[in-house]
Amino acid sequence: MFHKRLSQFIIVYLLGLAFLFLIKTVLNLSDYVIPSPFEIYDTAQKVFLRYIPDVLNTLSVAIIGHVLSIIMATIVGIISRLSNWMGSFIKTAAFNIQAYPIVAVAPIIFIMLGDGLPSRLLIAAMICYFPLLLSFIGVLSEPVTDIEHFYVYSGKMRWQLEVKIRAFENMSKLVTVVSGSATLAMVGTIVAEFIGASKGIGYSIRIALYQSDLSKILVALFLIGIFTSLYLAFLEWLGIMLVRTWGAKA
Repeated sequence: MFHKRLSQFIIVYLLGLAFLFLIKTVLNLSDYVIPSPFEIYDTAQKVFLRYIPDVLNTLSVAIIGHVLSIIMATIVGIISRLSNWMGSFIKTAAFNIQAYPIVAVAPIIFIMLGDGLPSRLLIAAMICYFPLLLSFIGVLSEPVTDIEHFYVYSGKMRWQLEVKIRAFENMSKLVTVVSGSATLAMVGTIVAEFIGASKGIGYSIRIALYQSDLSKILVALFLIGIFTSLYLAFLEWLGIMLVRTWGAKA
């Protein structure tokens, strides 16, 4: 699973580089605009090891933000499954708040919280929270009639049991959504670092952009893709183990 994710990313990355070099050749662009393969290799030798701690810093923030967003989406999803006023209000609020782009809200967050860890965590959590929430609301609000009716008629239905039944019956869907939202957490963290943070690979990309050094940006993107692919593969493996464990207990 891990090698499959890595090989897929490397293929996509190499295709992207090939397309970039094709544009360079067709338009006869200088090395200042699009660096040559030798220049990229030379830059990689200089900054590769230096960028690894930056990527790990970004990934750690993204993982924490991702976990926080899963917890928040689960809590709100459980409450919003209710058919009363509170459930309807939370659903409406979730749809309306999602209309505001995170890039527009991010400067306000930096003004209020500064450019430290809290800002990066909040933006990372927010950018993957809403897709998770909408999926969780859809799963937890949809009754599994074939199973639930027995507990309803026998008077044994409790909200905890209801949530467990709906989560178990849609476990594959939930695992897919959680794994997919991991990339959003990484994107959110990098966006936060690019806008105003002083640490992480997003900050390094911003410095490289100010220097008009595309080689450094390409090296940074390679490392981002490698570590993100590893995190996604880990989540997929964790999801498979979770489905097997729940299936065995059932």
